Amino acid sequence: MKKITIVSLLALIFSIVPMRADEGMWLLPLLKKMNIETMQHMGLKLSAEEIYSINNSSIKDAIVHFGGGCTAEIISSEGLLVTNHHCGYGSIQRLSSVEHDYLADGYWAMDRSQELPAEGLTVTFLESMTDVTKDVEKALKRAKTAKDSTEAMKQLEANLTGKAVGDNKYLRARVYSMYGGNAYYLVVSKVYNDIRFVGAPPSSIGKFGADTDNWMWPRHTCDFSMFRVYADKDNNPAPYSPDNVPYRPKQHLKISLKGIQPNDFTMIIGYPGRTNRFMTQSELVEQRDISNAISIYIRGKRQELMMEDMLADPKVKLQYASKYSGSSNGWKKWMGMNETFAKLDVESRRAKEEAEFKEWVGKKKSRIKKYGDALDKINYAVKDRAEALTIYTTLAESVGRIEIMSIASMVNSLFTTPFATDKEKEQYSNMLDRRIAAFYKDYSLPTDRKISKEMMKIAKERLSEENLPSFYKDIESKFAGDIDAYVDYIFDNSIFASEKKVFEAIATETPVKDDPAVELAKSFSLVTPPLRAKIASTQKIFDEGKKAYIAGTLEMREGEAIYPDANSTMR
Repeated sequence: MKKITIVSLLALIFSIVPMRADEGMWLLPLLKKMNIETMQHMGLKLSAEEIYSINNSSIKDAIVHFGGGCTAEIISSEGLLVTNHHCGYGSIQRLSSVEHDYLADGYWAMDRSQELPAEGLTVTFLESMTDVTKDVEKALKRAKTAKDSTEAMKQLEANLTGKAVGDNKYLRARVYSMYGGNAYYLVVSKVYNDIRFVGAPPSSIGKFGADTDNWMWPRHTCDFSMFRVYADKDNNPAPYSPDNVPYRPKQHLKISLKGIQPNDFTMIIGYPGRTNRFMTQSELVEQRDISNAISIYIRGKRQELMMEDMLADPKVKLQYASKYSGSSNGWKKWMGMNETFAKLDVESRRAKEEAEFKEWVGKKKSRIKKYGDALDKINYAVKDRAEALTIYTTLAESVGRIEIMSIASMVNSLFTTPFATDKEKEQYSNMLDRRIAAFYKDYSLPTDRKISKEMMKIAKERLSEENLPSFYKDIESKFAGDIDAYVDYIFDNSIFASEKKVFEAIATETPVKDDPAVELAKSFSLVTPPLRAKIASTQKIFDEGKKAYIAGTLEMREGEAIYPDANSTMR
């Protein structure tokens, strides 16, 4: 007899394979219409209602969005959850110190009193997903201009979310676009923010293989961490309090120690981040040759410098563990994407698909009217934004990653933002105090200094003079073109090299606008908005083309079960 095993989608696996009815990232409300019969034929013993229901408890109530970027599963009646080791990595790092290095040594709470509050971590439960496509189409049909459409969409979303949430202060709602704007779903959820760290194995086990094994399968690693969701006495979300109690879930998954057998039915439920299965040939080339290629090169250089200091100093190793892991995760994925593009000749396959699409469109005048210029619009927008995207990506991955610049900009905003009331300013100041403390806890000035020099050199090597921030002119005129000397000047003279001096400036309300790190941040901030504007200038044309292309593809393949791209909604 076959049995079912449920596992969560804890990592977004990039693969380029033909879409089949038994694979994909399916919307749970559509299971009954699209998938359930096939799944049951393959061995599933559950009904669609047992997987997703808004009236009764179902499996969806045991699957949560962890930290906004991962999936976790509730595995006990008292709010215990399990997720990937790398998903809990950032929270574990923030809770660690050199004396208590939970990343290196692991940690296990022997009782509830030893469970550690993970500040800033959230867990989101899905309440419902509702198709609101007709509401959106009706609202947009009345709009006569692009501006009207934008305003109509904002107003409709406000109305839909407001009605869904009502006076329930614990609910959140958002409208998600699906199939490139050809469908829309209203997602209602509940967010819990008292989450406590329960346990995890040492990284030598939980992250065995590190970057070498990341994005590689199969691999052998004890890849999990455990947390617990806490709530108030009424089981509602509440900020951390010693009086909070373990959350009582509507549903939790039971752990079987029997294992699985060949031909057992398995399925995955979770929150995949993002896919682009309707990517065109021009988009693929853009992703491969601009976004991926630039980021791979620059991140590789930055990570080398990080790792040098991490290996030399246990304190820096802990401070930069999460930063390095986050950076290298994208870096490794993008390398894998580009290798797969080449290995499977995906560009040629996309070109063939587009040729088939054009041939199908050309057979009917009605199709030509609706879809005839879809690919032309996409290709035009991609070509038009190529230069700006190249410059922006280069700057964002290099100079934009200088840490002292980010904290300088944040603190300067306290003195330059026009607050409506003293209370509003006080609230911002309190938030800033927490962010400053968190920043310097995980900050190594020598590491940032070294990386800053390399990042500025890379930007200068890869971009023409007119596309560089204005501070490069200061380097030429005041420092004889010596980037190292310029960076040393900033780090030797900026108050942001010292946490103590930063808090003193805030306490005495001493403006920091003339600080060299603030001037660096200002210079950088002037060059990026025009680039973003250029990239966005053809977004409307691109969106129109993509919407038409996807709509045409769905019509061309009518009768097939086709899932929408992942967008961090439950699948």
